[in-house]
Amino acid sequence: MNRYFQYGQKEIEYLKKKDKKLSAAIDRIGMIKRVVMPNPFEALIFSIIGQQISNKAAETVWNRFCILVGSVTPENILKIKKEAIQECGMTTRKAGYILGIAETAMGGAIEFHKLHLLPDKDIIKILSCLNGVGIWTAEMLLIHSLNRLDIVSYGDLAIRRGMMKLYDLKDLSKEQFEIYRTRYSPYGSVASLYLWELSVE
Repeated sequence: MNRYFQYGQKEIEYLKKKDKKLSAAIDRIGMIKRVVMPNPFEALIFSIIGQQISNKAAETVWNRFCILVGSVTPENILKIKKEAIQECGMTTRKAGYILGIAETAMGGAIEFHKLHLLPDKDIIKILSCLNGVGIWTAEMLLIHSLNRLDIVSYGDLAIRRGMMKLYDLKDLSKEQFEIYRTRYSPYGSVASLYLWELSVE
């Protein structure tokens, strides 16, 4: 059974009061169901697989990977050879990243089951030290696994595109982006859901 990003009327009303254009978009689009993956280790492996490929391709590779390893745990991944992981449909580099993350988890350098206890900035700092994990990937994990409420990623092209569409902008500077991000706080992740939706309309 799918789990979805948790937000409700309180967050919606706050954003609507803060921004008239976003308010109109929220009214038009309605509530958004965004699937989340509550296990942060599993979610990180999924995000590595999905880097720089379409959502459809990512689902295909992920399904093959899950069949190969069974339950997606560090122990199970480390039983598999890199070549077999590659054969699921990913590059040598991605397979190496996945094995590296599994080794880090097994060694206890990152305690994935305790990440939810840490503030957003600390989680981003810890995860972005891993090979294959940048700030954007860490920010996506905060939304799509840990259900953190205040993430608006400058590194996400679709979010920037949605923002430009919402405010009818031809360009978007980092400074302008920060003004909007601050306006949405502390419910930036909810705004991100709507910006993603706007980017594909």
